[in-house]
Amino acid sequence: MSRTCSAPLFSVAPMMDWTDRHCRYLHRQLSRRALLFTEMVSSAALVHGDPRRLIGFDPAEHPVAVQLGGSDPRQLADATHICDQFGYDEINLNVGCPSDRVQSGRFGACLMAEPELVAECVAAIKGATEKPVTVKCRIGIDDQSIEEPLDRFADLVVGAGASALYVHARKAWLQGLSPKENRTIPPLDYQRVFRLAARLDPLPVILNGGIRDLQQSIKHLKSVSGVMLGRAAYHNPMLLSEVDSLIYGETGQPPVLPGIMAKMADYAEEQLSKGVRLNSVTRHMIGLAHGRPGARRFRQILTMDVLQHGAGPEIFATALGALDVQTKRGGQAEMQLAR
Repeated sequence: MSRTCSAPLFSVAPMMDWTDRHCRYLHRQLSRRALLFTEMVSSAALVHGDPRRLIGFDPAEHPVAVQLGGSDPRQLADATHICDQFGYDEINLNVGCPSDRVQSGRFGACLMAEPELVAECVAAIKGATEKPVTVKCRIGIDDQSIEEPLDRFADLVVGAGASALYVHARKAWLQGLSPKENRTIPPLDYQRVFRLAARLDPLPVILNGGIRDLQQSIKHLKSVSGVMLGRAAYHNPMLLSEVDSLIYGETGQPPVLPGIMAKMADYAEEQLSKGVRLNSVTRHMIGLAHGRPGARRFRQILTMDVLQHGAGPEIFATALGALDVQTKRGGQAEMQLAR
């Protein structure tokens, strides 16, 4: 499988209510190389709302892509100009979200039925930025065939200027299934994405959907240009600590939990000084102890104890100390050493 320098081997999927700036800052401490994504933001909200609140981010998050939702080419171009001012590394158009709210705004997965319009949107975005413009889609919708319509969709958006496709290897059912059900009930069809990747080669095609770990990721990379993990990476973020070594072949020691907790404590202290609530940061961290002895207490501290009056960054050491893997020096000493 051919690859271009602009194709990310590994990325963390955009997830509504999850991949906000605090989540992305955490993920960046675990991997220097993974491409991170914002939550989807509608072009209308960005053009008419507060861009800094919606898409502001820490420079430490690079490389990071912004995902836009919309179907008005002119408005998407305006939104792209705003994203460019913030310095995002990639502009991605969502053509995969199946929620009713998104459909009512005429964007997301329902646009797979209108490939010409998607091509117009891609061309408008491309005309407004020099950054890579990409599309995230499904293999099809409802009773639509996953063969010719997907090829035609891909040809049109690539012809309009898309430099890569992120493909969730499931259909989206626009009626009768919730967004959650759309992530699990429609069967995965990796082979269809592999055929698309071979057909479009060397244009990058990134596989998304149902990938559980890095071992599966490595296997899939034999057939596609990149892989995108979503909930697996969110619920067990420590798997990201091996991305740079296993996926990108880098040498050196991977990040370890005491060091991550120390960096996040410093980050939380900075955010608290800006009026951010502590649990806005810690809610993304509860999976860090996934599978470890003491993980239940770790999660409790980061979800409940952080709500107590006066709770501050020192609670990160308390959470770390709840894990049975700690040395006799305790969580606070481990974090001080990590700093």
